[in-house]
Amino acid sequence: MKIKITLNDAVITATLIDSETARDFMSLLPLTLTLEDYGDTEKVSDLPRGLSTEGAPAGYEPSVGDITYYSPWGNLAIFIKDFRYSDGLVPLGKIDGGIDAFDISGSLNATIELVE
Repeated sequence: MKIKITLNDAVITATLIDSETARDFMSLLPLTLTLEDYGDTEKVSDLPRGLSTEGAPAGYEPSVGDITYYSPWGNLAIFIKDFRYSDGLVPLGKIDGGIDAFDISGSLNATIELVE
C-alpha cells in the first residue's frame, strides 16, 4: 500500500503496512495536514478522527522514517530521528526515501494521498 506525501515542492513516497490501523488511516485520504515539530524528533499533526487500534501492538520503538499513530493523543507522527519504545504508538508504515524533506524547523503543510 503506497502513499505519496507532498511537502512544498518535494514529493515523498511511503509504504504502509497491512494492519487495521493503516487501513483506517487510508480511509481518511486524501488529507491535508500541518505537521509541527515535536521534540526535535518527529513531525506531528492531529487527525480528523481517531483510528482503530484493533490488533495493534501495545507500543512501538520508532526509527527514522517511521510513520506512526499515537493513539493516546489521536495524532499522526513521522519520525525524523530514532526514539525509544512508547506505549500507545502504533506503526503505520515507512518513508521510502527523502526523509530529509521533513527535517525542517517549524511547520510543514503536507498533502497525503493514495498512489493508484
